[in-house]
Amino acid sequence: MEVFDVTIIGGGPAGLYSAFYSGLRNMKTKIIEVQPVLGGKVNTYPEKVIWDVGGLPPLQGRQFVQNLVEQASIFSPTICLNTKVEQIQKQDNFFVISTDCGEVHYSKTIICAVGGGILHPLKLEIEDSEKYEKTNLHYTILDMQRFRHKTVLISGGGNSAIDWAVELLSVTKDVIVIYRKEQLTAHEAQVEKLKEHGVQIMLHAEIKSFLSNDSDMIEQVIISQNEDIYAIPVDEVLISHGYQREASLTFADNIQPLRKNDYYLVSQGRCMTSVPGIFGAGDIISYDDKVGLIVGTFQDAVLAVNNAKLYIDPDANEYAMVSSHNDKFIEKNNELLKKVYSKT
Repeated sequence: MEVFDVTIIGGGPAGLYSAFYSGLRNMKTKIIEVQPVLGGKVNTYPEKVIWDVGGLPPLQGRQFVQNLVEQASIFSPTICLNTKVEQIQKQDNFFVISTDCGEVHYSKTIICAVGGGILHPLKLEIEDSEKYEKTNLHYTILDMQRFRHKTVLISGGGNSAIDWAVELLSVTKDVIVIYRKEQLTAHEAQVEKLKEHGVQIMLHAEIKSFLSNDSDMIEQVIISQNEDIYAIPVDEVLISHGYQREASLTFADNIQPLRKNDYYLVSQGRCMTSVPGIFGAGDIISYDDKVGLIVGTFQDAVLAVNNAKLYIDPDANEYAMVSSHNDKFIEKNNELLKKVYSKT
């Protein structure tokens, strides 16, 4: 039986940084992720540019995920993908973690970093719409260049939909936004950008059906607006109606308290839950003055790991040594400096 010092449930930014920081603390680490890839929610917007992480230049979501994965891999944690945790039980001095594939994992501590849960885009409830997903009906954007010089219709009026509309302005021929409500609910500054560019915005409007060619490519979208019906020629269609969240915390029923009418873990301070040895990091936990940004996630990860370390070894240092003084990085630092000096 192999017992890990810490098992991190979730492989998004919170889980990945937890894995890196636990490596700094000489902890034997495992990540369990339900999806086939690491990166969490950031994988839903790989083309979007992230600006608000300190010390990093603006970079696309996919590059940000790549950086996080490379950082988390420095100390070679064990990684289990396509694995869903179904139950956690305490046994003697460690936790027994049961998964959907029949595997059992053993760990001295646990960090819950499952973010907002498993995200599934809300699909159109239109007959045969699934077949268009193979051609030009999208629920996210994986490659902006696919939309170059095309007419794109976006259905949705929240932040995600309008952010995509703004991103597409630089590559598309035309962007058309439709929304079933009386006004867009996205950030005002983003909405103003669309208006400044003369983007056609149709309110009180929704998709009723598609007209396609023999290759199942959507050529026209049939829109109802109030009592009027319109046929709009398009090249691509993007649906951004939000996500259905699978709150994959059924295994954590014994962690109390939970916020009323929600499934978030409520931290009891320093990212600790009501179960000794189980900690939380990232979007899954809530506490006073919580910072709902990626940078806040990194602080959560540090606090969770440090407290996991102290749970295992009460005599351990409260914090890890800073990376510039850490022996683990001496060789890596020399390699980086050689590259820098070779360019000068």
